[in-house]
Amino acid sequence: MSETPKDPWARFRSATRARIALGRSGDALPTKALLEFQLAHARARDAVHSAVDFDRLATDLAPLESLRVHSAASDRPTYLRRPDLGRRLDPASAATLPAGEWDLLFVIADGLSAAAVQVNAAPLVHACVSRLPHLRIGPVVLAAQARVALGDEVASAMGARLVALLVGERPGLSAAESLGVYLTWDPRPGRADSERNCISNIHSDGLSKRAAADKLCWLATEAARLKLTGVALKEDAPSLAGPDNEKNQLPDRS
Repeated sequence: MSETPKDPWARFRSATRARIALGRSGDALPTKALLEFQLAHARARDAVHSAVDFDRLATDLAPLESLRVHSAASDRPTYLRRPDLGRRLDPASAATLPAGEWDLLFVIADGLSAAAVQVNAAPLVHACVSRLPHLRIGPVVLAAQARVALGDEVASAMGARLVALLVGERPGLSAAESLGVYLTWDPRPGRADSERNCISNIHSDGLSKRAAADKLCWLATEAARLKLTGVALKEDAPSLAGPDNEKNQLPDRS
């Protein structure tokens, strides 16, 4: 009796969440692969349409002080149809922001993945605050129906020299819980994306929260020293490769 040939793609599939060498059944995908695709698509849709539990997020951030704001997009359907409104503060929210003299402000925006924010944002902020005792850090701002540029308006109103906006990234079919961070020096309305530094793909099978905190704190320290971010700030941090970056996750409170 002949032996069943080994699957030459098995070791590659075990190392990635990408869909490779799925095979076929007639002119279609095998049933298992098709069902897995449909499940991933449903999770991605849920991530986009679900709402962040900001009450729970505020609890997870404690004892850090947090504030709530809302973009000019009144609801989720409007937010998805009108990206421009997600970049602007609702006037009522703008009136509640306290002015201060902060070196760094964290803004947490729901973006396009509520799941990413709920799982990753609070542990990442706690880890960064503990690593940056030399910076004056303002209250954490929780922003609903928000996109990246909204952080510029918030930070400008509060007098922050530097803003780190954490946002749920657009989900894909292999990662529905991916968080991104955008760091901007001298934030103000009209800043271009080229004036920001981005750390992306923060999730359990991507960049670990520990490694993301290391990167963000290095960039924030250098941005404050050089007074710039974006294409002018080149990352030259020590290598983060090694056991500590092997999917290590930070505890909820660092």
